[in-house]
Amino acid sequence: MKLRICTTLFSLTVAQLAWGQTNGKLVNTEGNAPEPSANSYTVIGATPKQEALVRAQIQVMQPDVYPLRVLFVPHWKYMETARIFRLHVPAGYTSAMFTHLPSRSVFIDSDRYVSDDSLGYWVAHELGHLAANSTRESDADKAAGEYRKRLRDARKPDAH
Repeated sequence: MKLRICTTLFSLTVAQLAWGQTNGKLVNTEGNAPEPSANSYTVIGATPKQEALVRAQIQVMQPDVYPLRVLFVPHWKYMETARIFRLHVPAGYTSAMFTHLPSRSVFIDSDRYVSDDSLGYWVAHELGHLAANSTRESDADKAAGEYRKRLRDARKPDAH
């Protein structure tokens, strides 16, 4: 089980190594990878529209803690990842996304992506888990309140 988790996390972070590709050749970028800034993150598996939307929403929310990666995955992979990470979903609830706190990764079930507004609402909740550094839903909702308010305020037309 630990091997699967390590393998999954390793494969997700390979892209962030200090290797780049130029003209079909791999080149080393002077030894060490640059330190990621506090608000840099990778969006993986999203359509261009989904990536632009989630980035715009996170920019508006200005979370206290940014994820390192946001992954849009098909339903089967979402379910498998949730099983590997032993995601606990309370009885009677469903999950369209979850956050793995140790890796600061937000996993989104791309087959259950409903609308732009719901994406922002639930991403705020997942960012709340990161801000609170807690798996408790109540802690995440409390932290998400301010993020959701910022999203609502951004949608309002200017009152000039």
